[in-house]
Amino acid sequence: MVRMNGVVCPIITPFSEDDCIDVAVLERLIDFLIKEGISSVYPNGTTGEMLKLSTEERMLVAEICVKVSSGRIPVFVQVGAPTLKETIRLAEHALKIGADGVGVVTPQFFGVNKKEMVNFYVNISKILPADYPVYLYNIPQCAGNDLTTDEIEEILSQTSNVVGIKYSYPDLLRFYQYLSCGKGNFDVIVGPDKLFLPGLSIGCAGVVSGCSQCDPFPFVQIYKRFVEGDMSGALKAQRQAIELADIVKAGANMGYFKAALEYNHVGFSHMRAPAVDLSKEEKLALFEQLDAYHAKWGN
Repeated sequence: MVRMNGVVCPIITPFSEDDCIDVAVLERLIDFLIKEGISSVYPNGTTGEMLKLSTEERMLVAEICVKVSSGRIPVFVQVGAPTLKETIRLAEHALKIGADGVGVVTPQFFGVNKKEMVNFYVNISKILPADYPVYLYNIPQCAGNDLTTDEIEEILSQTSNVVGIKYSYPDLLRFYQYLSCGKGNFDVIVGPDKLFLPGLSIGCAGVVSGCSQCDPFPFVQIYKRFVEGDMSGALKAQRQAIELADIVKAGANMGYFKAALEYNHVGFSHMRAPAVDLSKEEKLALFEQLDAYHAKWGN
């Protein structure tokens, strides 16, 4: 069973001028990330603007990621959707195309109780093979629902393939609590880029970092140095990652991520309405900041 670890990139969804998915840019982005040392990719998550995509578009993105990755790195597809029926359809599709596993965001907008939350995940996990990895995904500040340790323990008691969680709220204590789930046999993946090294230091397995597609280097270095026991090097790389996150707004506006790809010569990508592209002035200011950032850190 393949597991998430290291630096996982939740890739953006690039749009062309006619508002279609830009396949060529997406393919170049995946190749760029692999060459830069990213551990795996996680399409159709929050960074990929999942709720702005149709089910068919999400399937296309997943297929491109699996095809271009071609076994070089694992692909975990985020399949959580507004309805259980749609989520199951996307999960079955991920399995069919050869993705290595799935992530599933909690139900969104409408509040759910413990029984409903547990049933949601149990129903999804049971339509997949018993050894096919399923990662919970908790982003309460956006979804409006929160996954508690009690709910996770109940989910684990009824499934065999739920192996971990991506947690995207900056609460280090909650990360520590999640690590105790499943008698400690439960992967916890950091969502906030600025907490990657602190998360690793308490036992987390990796990070799902949107900012890493703007510059994979510091995130790859954090993990590499940490595994090697070079805490000084890991701390330096974490400081660099924090500066990058501040420059590209840490996911608060995906327009900065997409403009950074243009800066890196990966390709140009539009935003999808109601979001808008960065203005020429905003893009110029970003490029100047990135020039200064790279000059400072020497990469």
